[in-house]
Amino acid sequence: MTMPVLLVDDDRQLLHATAQTLELAGFDVTPFGAATDALARIDRTFAGVVVSDIRMPGMDGLQMFERIGGIDPEVPVILVTGHGDIPTAVKAIQDGVYDFIAKPFPAERLIQCVHRAAEKRGLVLENRRLREAARQAEDDFPLIGQTPVMDRLRQTLRQIADTDVDVLVTGETGSGKEVVARLLHGWSRRSKGSFVALNCGALPEQVIESELFGHEPGAFTGAQKKRIGRIEHSSDGTLFLDELESMPLSTQVQLLRVLEMREVTPLGTNEVRPVDIRVVAAAKVDLADPEQRKTFREDLYYRLNVISLSIPPLRERRDDIPLLFSYFAERAAQRFQRDVPALSAGILRHLADHDWPGNVRELAHFAERTVLGVTPMPPVASAPPVLDAGGTLPERLERLEAEIIRDTLSTHGGDVQETIAALGIPRKTFYDKLQRHGIVRRAFSGKADGENP
Repeated sequence: MTMPVLLVDDDRQLLHATAQTLELAGFDVTPFGAATDALARIDRTFAGVVVSDIRMPGMDGLQMFERIGGIDPEVPVILVTGHGDIPTAVKAIQDGVYDFIAKPFPAERLIQCVHRAAEKRGLVLENRRLREAARQAEDDFPLIGQTPVMDRLRQTLRQIADTDVDVLVTGETGSGKEVVARLLHGWSRRSKGSFVALNCGALPEQVIESELFGHEPGAFTGAQKKRIGRIEHSSDGTLFLDELESMPLSTQVQLLRVLEMREVTPLGTNEVRPVDIRVVAAAKVDLADPEQRKTFREDLYYRLNVISLSIPPLRERRDDIPLLFSYFAERAAQRFQRDVPALSAGILRHLADHDWPGNVRELAHFAERTVLGVTPMPPVASAPPVLDAGGTLPERLERLEAEIIRDTLSTHGGDVQETIAALGIPRKTFYDKLQRHGIVRRAFSGKADGENP
């Protein structure tokens, strides 16, 4: 989408020339001869950048900036200044103006500045959109997602939730299989009963039978008290069996009878107890494939596979990743009493490029680390400077050098020592270049630190 730019200048000739420059760079420019006319086009949904001269009759650029701040303080405003306005522009930057450009300026300087401001505005609006979408998705958490596959999954869950049909869920580790089971339980008439979960791969064979079916005192060595098994405890509710493929073969035989007869016989007794259960089973492998099923009983698979649901991994629904990150970051910020981090370009790049083998669980942990500030993001490479074809080679190199110095100052918040270290030049050379290029260092810092400009 072409980024809109509102261009304001009372000099009609300069207004036309600047608009043409920005249009050739790919921006959607709307020129205005007065600030009041441009203000009427700005609201919190405005997706572009404002470029304005400072000195204009009626409402000047600074007054317009203040009015824009009352509408949305995160709209980037770039001020164009004459030499005598530089001290005023520096103060304006400290008050929140995105940047200022001193006249006369090369075309690529304005183009790069607008490019950066447009990128910032895009990130601001994307953060707002994701946070609002995350709040609206509360009812569906944690099956948050706007991709078609997630829409279909939620629709299917609502259709079958209030039935007693057993369900088999497949998906990679961390993809949300227990989430699906809990939603099926919570959206059903069984929600007043217990949701009972058992990880079949976490218990040895000697223990899992007792956990599932229960036992009477003396049923085996160490069984001193009566124990109600998970199956009986989940009666009138939902039994969730995770990592079903890990269940021992002998236990599979007993579970098959429970599913067919809806009754359980605890260890150490001949008493048969009826149970009213709904079973949701989950597996990391495709039990329909004999090679992956291995020793898992085929008849148990078909008994459980009345309804089969597959949860896609994150790498197959990448459009949902920023929304999920935003939701988890909001939760983590509340939990740790920290500010919610903005979606920076570095975070967005990591969200897009990473394969997320741990799926939703890994993403949630990444969001928590980001909120705590312990996940360093690699710097995002800046777009290469846009150099016009005009001028001699030394002149073009001069403009490139000035742009590099401005970018480095901006990156380090105007800190002289950090900027000099990053540029790798002596302090005197640094100040000589600032003077030659007309760069005001304080414009890149929110506070004066005693250094000469």
